[in-house]
Amino acid sequence: MTEAKADLGLIGLAVMGQNLVLNMNDHGYRVAVFNRTTTKVTEFLSGLGETQIIGTYSLKELIANLKKPRKLLFMVKAGSPVDDLIDECLPLLEQGDIIIDGGNSHYPDTKRRTDFLQKKGILFIGAGISGGEEGARFGPSIMPGGNKQAWPILKQIFQNISAKAKEDGLPCCEWIGEGGAGHYVKMVHNGIEYGDMQLIAEAYFLLKTFVSNDPKELHDIFAEWNLGYLNSFLIEITAKIFLQKEQDGTLLLDHILDVANQKGTGKWTGFSALDLGVPVSLITEAVYARCLSSLKEERLQAQKLFPQVTNSYTGTKKQLILDIKQALYASKIISYTQGFMLMRAAAKEMKWDLNYGSIALIWRAGCIIRSGFLNDIKKAYDVNADLPSLLFDDFFKKAIVNAEVSWRRVIITAVQAGIPIPCFSSALAFFDGYRSGYLPANLIQAQRDFFGAHTYERTDKPRGQFFHTDWNKIEKTS
Repeated sequence: MTEAKADLGLIGLAVMGQNLVLNMNDHGYRVAVFNRTTTKVTEFLSGLGETQIIGTYSLKELIANLKKPRKLLFMVKAGSPVDDLIDECLPLLEQGDIIIDGGNSHYPDTKRRTDFLQKKGILFIGAGISGGEEGARFGPSIMPGGNKQAWPILKQIFQNISAKAKEDGLPCCEWIGEGGAGHYVKMVHNGIEYGDMQLIAEAYFLLKTFVSNDPKELHDIFAEWNLGYLNSFLIEITAKIFLQKEQDGTLLLDHILDVANQKGTGKWTGFSALDLGVPVSLITEAVYARCLSSLKEERLQAQKLFPQVTNSYTGTKKQLILDIKQALYASKIISYTQGFMLMRAAAKEMKWDLNYGSIALIWRAGCIIRSGFLNDIKKAYDVNADLPSLLFDDFFKKAIVNAEVSWRRVIITAVQAGIPIPCFSSALAFFDGYRSGYLPANLIQAQRDFFGAHTYERTDKPRGQFFHTDWNKIEKTS
């Protein structure tokens, strides 16, 4: 009897790939698997028992075991490995077959691959997959983009294996847009993740400095925060981190070196923001904070050269905890405001029709930034799908106004004590700049015109008219 063919083929049996296969198997899908190091296929299958998973040991065997149109999911390292794999698979595929890149590819590469493969008659999808190992196993957030012809074929599989929001059971997977849109939105997700993590780290630094260094008390603070408007996966795991002890009873966190690594997706978000002229300052500061943390030896030298500022806080512990909570919330609002501003600018530039409310919905579960906060973003876009900024929504406007005094008080306290809080500070600086009808940029433009004849617009003339002054002819006055 001939073995039934697979619904999908997966290439790349690292942990994410393995867990996605097991997830699909749980949902009744027959999956064929292949790995460049073929011993991994045998090792993976050996401990599984009875499954619908088919092990294959060459690309030819893998593709021969797939139902038509063939669906291939790549879970390999981003960059040239994806291109090399496409080149190897192409001679074995037919028109109408589908290739899905589920890695953290850069969105311009996804656009290039979509266009290239469309000419070959192959449908290409760049799918951002978030949620880490656990998400892949039990339900990730999936952000598919690329050739839209493939979406009706893939929709049921992707939505079945994705996370489901606890509020309404909706799948955390929806079509994002053409070309590199899926991987772009995943990139912004990762940038926001950088911002969220740094903001929480800054809140921890403030609590540790001014409130308590007792792990149980820190756990209780974050656990309480997770019950309210700061509810999120990252706050939840932060509370748990304060419970993890070493064998000698000391806190594991205190033994972890204060150097934060990065894979580059936060940096990509910053690059895109600079290219599009969008002030995504908080996410960029979060990237720089990791860069600064890596200068461990230099920081230790500098610590000896410059004495610490005296901690002069004299307020109550209860008030400071509330202030830090409010400052964290306000800064988080700014981070997401900037992230959605960036997606709006990218959509305009790339001619994508992004649904921002839908994006907020598919981030509610399965992914690293999942939180109740995203429901409020969805509601804002339900009221106004063309909302230029979350700060223009009544809910977020009120939240910022309510938090503002605490936000400023926390930053003043940190500055006076020499505690670095780059993302809290950057968030407030953005807010103050964004709400300022006047900024001193007129002086910068005058300087540019003075030394480079770059021209300027005038306040008493319509926008779009440009003027130049020969500044060197200004009469000297004594």
